[in-house]
Amino acid sequence: MLFIQYPKCTTCKKAKKWLDDHALNYTDRNIKEDNPTKEELSEWYKMSGQPLKKFFNTSGMLYRSMELKDKLPLMSDDEMLELLASDGMLVKRPLVIFENKVLIGFREKEWESVLMSGN
Repeated sequence: MLFIQYPKCTTCKKAKKWLDDHALNYTDRNIKEDNPTKEELSEWYKMSGQPLKKFFNTSGMLYRSMELKDKLPLMSDDEMLELLASDGMLVKRPLVIFENKVLIGFREKEWESVLMSGN
C-alpha cells in the first residue's frame, strides 16, 4: 500500500497515526519531494472511479492563487493531469493506493470500511 502525504499537513498526520494504530503496512511518500507523475495520476484517477476534480486540493493556497475554481471546468482531463503533476501542493492528500483502489483524503469511516474489511 502506498501512502502519499505531506508531513506538515494535519490531516495527513491523523491519517498516518490511524494507519499506524491499525498496524497497516505502507510505503510513505512525501508529495512535496516526490510528486505523482501524470502517468501515476492518470492510473489512479481511473482506479478511483471519482471525478478528476476530486484529486485537487481545493483548500490549498496554490489552488486559490491560480484561481482554479474557475479554470478547472474549462480544462480537459489531460490538462488537469498535467497541472496536478506539476506541483504536489495541488494534489488532495493524503492518498492511499493499493491493489485496484484509491482513497482520496482522510475520512476515517471510509478508510475503516475499505482498509479493515479488505473490500
